[in-house]
Amino acid sequence: MRLLIVEDYAPLRRSLTKGLTEAGFAVDHTGDGEEGLWFARSNDYDVIILDIMLPGLDGLKVLDTIRAEGKSTHVLLLTAKDMVADRVKGLNIGADDYLIKPFAFEELLARVRALVRREYQQKRPCIEVGDLCIHMDSQRVLLGQTSIDLTPREYALLEYLAMRVGQLVSRTDIWDHVYEFNACATSNVVDVYIGYLRKKIDRAGMTPLIKTIRGRGYVLGELL
Repeated sequence: MRLLIVEDYAPLRRSLTKGLTEAGFAVDHTGDGEEGLWFARSNDYDVIILDIMLPGLDGLKVLDTIRAEGKSTHVLLLTAKDMVADRVKGLNIGADDYLIKPFAFEELLARVRALVRREYQQKRPCIEVGDLCIHMDSQRVLLGQTSIDLTPREYALLEYLAMRVGQLVSRTDIWDHVYEFNACATSNVVDVYIGYLRKKIDRAGMTPLIKTIRGRGYVLGELL
């Protein structure tokens, strides 16, 4: 999934970016509120991690603006311990969750994953498609009883398809949710990674789990 971090404290921003990237997310980041608003307007994020105290434009103003413009992206606010009034205001204008600094990275990761599941209406951390089981909490993939070894990019692609199981997913959707803003790739990179996945999760003689809808995109499982 694709995340935006808007946090002006550079060491924390770098730490979150590194940790979330290692956890399999595509991450864009900035330390400025105005640039954060530009990112939020310009891209389709699954979750925005938004600090309240920001230069240029404070986090509550960023949140209020994107909600007024109709953006429904889940927002996790980062706040100081003594900012109760700001947390209440943030929730009232459309924040989905908040976390008080300092916090454990494991808790932030769990909250982000919960917001992603909420976005795609997936309550359980495991998605099953036939014999395939994707454990989103541990990023473990099983085909029957066999563990499937995937690269981070392969896993991110499979997880996104699994979040939308049975739905047609276009190449543009995949690009927007699996690749960060500054990613450099060729025009057929999505098709290439779909091919990599198929080699690992499809069984000989069985119906392919990922189906191509010519000219439109892909679907994991049966098209609903």
